[in-house]
Amino acid sequence: MAAHQYLVFETAGGFCGIAWNDKGITRFQLPTKAAESTERLFLRRMPTAKPGQPTVKIQEAVEAVKRYFAGESVDFSRFTLDLDDQDDLFREIYSAARRVGWGHTTTYGAIAKELGAGPQAARDVGQAMARNPVALIIPCHRVLAAGGKLGGFSAPGGAMSKARMLELEGVRLGPPEPAQQSLGF
Repeated sequence: MAAHQYLVFETAGGFCGIAWNDKGITRFQLPTKAAESTERLFLRRMPTAKPGQPTVKIQEAVEAVKRYFAGESVDFSRFTLDLDDQDDLFREIYSAARRVGWGHTTTYGAIAKELGAGPQAARDVGQAMARNPVALIIPCHRVLAAGGKLGGFSAPGGAMSKARMLELEGVRLGPPEPAQQSLGF
């Protein structure tokens, strides 16, 4: 098993963490309010990881994350991931989720359909999103429940964090705007 290194860094959204090995990015921690909290969450999932000096590619990913939380449109699909510890189905689901771009959303059912599976596979998509080891880089926050409902989110802050990330991307949540303007009565 490849050795994992990690880095905790500050963004406009809080303190994030990224872990990598010689194959690619292996884990990403969405923001918490304190560096210590991010590191604790990280080491709970990767107890053998050691702090490290990021490679050029990892530093580019860190800078992209900082730009994202500053409100800039960022495409994370160019970054290499190491998902070898995931099963084939989850890797297919993650690949489909990575194609959902900034400011767009899809649903668990739509990803299941894209993969040629029936509606029952939407549950598998939901499980993959809940276990996403590199949230944001695999944009699970852009995958919604049926009917465009927010659904769950296992990151710090739960569904509120998911909503804030979508709002940062300009995704409007809630009921659609009325087709006609109100007269204000």
